[in-house]
Formats: sequence, structure tokens, C-alpha cells
Amino acid sequence: MLAVVKSFGLNGLTGFKVDAEVDISLGLPKYDVVGLPDTAVKESKDRVRSAIKNSGYKFPINKVTVNLAPANKKKEGPIFDLAIASGILRATGQIENPKVTEFILIGELGLDGTLRPVNGLLPILISAREQGYTKFIVPMQNSKEASYIENIEVFAFEKLKDVVEFLQGIKDISPVENKVWKCEPGYSHEDFARVRGQAVAKRAMEIAVAGGHNILMVGPPGSGKTMLARCVPSILPDLTFDEALEITKIHSVAGVLDQNKGIITSRPFRAPHHTATKIALSGGGKDAKPGEVSLAHNGVLFLDELPEYSRDSLEILRQPLEDGIITVSRAVGSVEYPANFILVASMNPCPCGNYGSRELQCSCAPSAIHRYLKKLSGPLLDRIDLKIDVDRVAFVDLKTDKLEESSAEVKKRVDAARKIQLERFKGEKIYSNAKMNTRLLKKYCVLDDESLKIIEDAFERFHMSARGYNRILKVARTIADLDASENIMPEHVAEALSYRTIEKVML
Repeated sequence: MLAVVKSFGLNGLTGFKVDAEVDISLGLPKYDVVGLPDTAVKESKDRVRSAIKNSGYKFPINKVTVNLAPANKKKEGPIFDLAIASGILRATGQIENPKVTEFILIGELGLDGTLRPVNGLLPILISAREQGYTKFIVPMQNSKEASYIENIEVFAFEKLKDVVEFLQGIKDISPVENKVWKCEPGYSHEDFARVRGQAVAKRAMEIAVAGGHNILMVGPPGSGKTMLARCVPSILPDLTFDEALEITKIHSVAGVLDQNKGIITSRPFRAPHHTATKIALSGGGKDAKPGEVSLAHNGVLFLDELPEYSRDSLEILRQPLEDGIITVSRAVGSVEYPANFILVASMNPCPCGNYGSRELQCSCAPSAIHRYLKKLSGPLLDRIDLKIDVDRVAFVDLKTDKLEESSAEVKKRVDAARKIQLERFKGEKIYSNAKMNTRLLKKYCVLDDESLKIIEDAFERFHMSARGYNRILKVARTIADLDASENIMPEHVAEALSYRTIEKVML
């Protein structure tokens, strides 16, 4: 007898329907799974057999053939266990109710019939809803993740036996209740109120966060670069629900989503160590999982001591910094993941850290400084909007009792500037000035004659690229937004230029 049960597979962040076709025929006892299954899918034979027996049902002593269609797409992970088991029970007449065909069945099975959570449920549900499917059966531990998707019915269970009794009409349960998403403030160990001095660096951080710009801090050890970066989560703008869904899909696929929450409620802040490999940053591996650049999507990627990362690792940042996506290639194809983040990076100006300092003397040979800085390519630096010099804090700033401006006050200005940008780019599918394309630049970054003269002189003097010119316009637009100015003024352009000159002097 033949039975067909619907499930869903995942390619990157896009789900595709999979029909679990189960055929029970006469012959010697044999169990085959076909349809480009990976190792985890092939091993479902043992999980499904034990789960069916230990749930009180009969496993057929016949030839069992399972085909996961379409056969030309790779099937990965234990996500199809529940569909295969239900297909076998349907084919052997142990599930008689035809309503099993109305549902998309998703879940991993334990040997005792327990339903275990799966990775990537959120993108699967969203993709399935877009394709017209509205009824789902999922593991109970995935229920919170599913509760934020509207216009679908999700039924969550703990055991295979519960699923069978529900499909048979023996047990009646209600679908998972929809929840209302609520943004939570990002957790931060630091506050700008505790950062003494460094007024220029604080201002640059505010501009970077307000417009979604990348920033590089250059200065000697102990000048406060890491502390400044750790303050960034405290001034990040509030997350929108659409952004939260994008982040949650990535974290769900990567298997790092907190199942107790089920959805992301604050912007991510990722800080990988400088020993992180190229694959750890970009993503990849056997299953082409998202890397750090994607896990930081709609948040912050902090790279401390930038030249200490391998050059190969740094060069993979070019595509996400320019396009907001990362392409992960493997033998069976390629996968694209979103990677739209704010890069916050810090570095010493030389191996000893004192090159260019007003107070300390550098002990590095010119060749050592050259090798150190050579790890940062010109194209990579050109994609960083703000580059600032962070020197040591003076003792007079450390001993003062004067209260510094708190992160809460800075965040108010950042939120106001982001609100202007959200209104400006309504319908454009972007959220910040940093992501403006050429068409939007011409529309929203119109300069008067005085501003044009300032930027023209700087362009010739510092031999800037076209990309550098565009990024200066974007930063100037953000500075104008922070001033609540409809037009970009000469002082806005001048300030934006001041954050690009250090690379010509030091780097």
C-alpha cells in the first residue's frame, strides 16, 4: 500500500515542500530511504522503527521503501522523521483518518517516540505559508518559535502517540496560541556615562549606530576602544518585528535560538575571537550553516584587534559590507544568507601600539609596522565609513567627578534619527542611510555649492574612490538627521570628511 505525507525541507532560509512517499510491498524485510538523503536522513530508519514499536504500534515485516520527493533536492537533518513514521502508519492502516494529508509534519523522533525540536522551523513555517500551507504539526519544544507566525494553525505534541491519536480523532487539542512580539532593550555591560573623555569617539559611535555605518577605532592599548565598543548595545535602536523575524530565521537555522523565548527580541552583538576561522565568520561546513556575519544580521559585529585576524578571514567581509549578504558555496550548490550588520572594529596602530601617540614612543621597525598594517587591504578599509583616532585618556579626565552623558540620552537621539530614516525609506526595504543605493543617494543627498566645494577639494587631496565619496554622503546624511535637518549643510559634510582622513595619514 502507498501513502503520502507532506513535510518541508530547508535550503538556506528558503523552505521547499517534501512528499514522504511510503510504499509497503511483499518481499523480504527491507527498509530503504531514497531521494538524495544525507546521513541523518538515512539513519532515520532506526529511529523511526524504534519509535513506532515503543509507541505501541506495529512496524511492518515487509519491504518498506520511502521516497522523499522531489528526488533532485538534497534532504538534510532529522526533520523528516515524523512524516516518515506517519507515512508508514498510514500505509499499514494504523492511521485511517485521511486528514493526515492536510498537515505539514515536522519533527525528529527519539527511540521512545518522543518528539524532539528541530532547527530552522521559523523559516520553514514562513516559506510554507507563502506557498499556501496553513496547518502544521511540530514538536512541543518548537511551539514558542511557531507562536509568532500569523494566519497559520500549529499543533504541538510531545510524543508520536499523541500525534497519531490526534490524527485519528481520538484526542482533540487546540492550536498554539499566537503571541504578541515585544522588543526588549539590548543587554550591555557598559554605559557611555562610565567612559571618561573620548568625546570624538563617542560622537562617532553615535553617528555609526544612528545611520548603520561601519566604524574603525585606531589607538594604543588601554585607550578605551573595547569599552567604547561594549557600549554600543546600549544605544542600538529598537528592533522592529520584521527585523526580529529575519534574525530569528538565521539563529533558528544555525541552532542557536533560545527555545524558551522562541524569537529574538533585541539586536545581536557578536564578538568572535581573532582566532576564528574563515568558515566560522562566513558560514559553511557540511551543512552550510550561517556564520558570525549572518548571526550579527541587523545587529553589530565587533572585531577587536582587527589585524590579528587572518587576511583570508578579513577579506570575506567585503561582500557583506557592500551588499548585505554572504554567499556560502559547497559541492551541491550555494546558499545566500543575510549579513546586514554594523561593523565595529578596533586596532592598534602598530605591533607595540604606540605609533602616532602624542605621549609614548613607538619601538617598532618600519618594516614591522608595514607588515602589521598590510593585513588590512585598501578595498576593505574603503568599505568602513568612519575611522577615528582614539588616544589615551588624560589624567584630568579620569579624576574629574563630572557626569558624562548616559547611553539613554544618546539613544534618544539615535532613535529620533532612525525614525526619520524609517519614514524616508518606507517601501524601499532598507532601514538605514548606510544601505542607500545610487538612486536614493541622488534623491536624498543633494548638496549645495559650498558643500560640493568642500567634498571636491577633499576628493582630490586624499585621492578618494567613488565608493568613498558615496559613503561620505551617507554619513553626512546621518549627521543631518541627528540635527533634524532636512538638508545636508556644509558643516555636516565637513564632519563626515573628518572621519575618513586618518586612513590617509596612518593606514
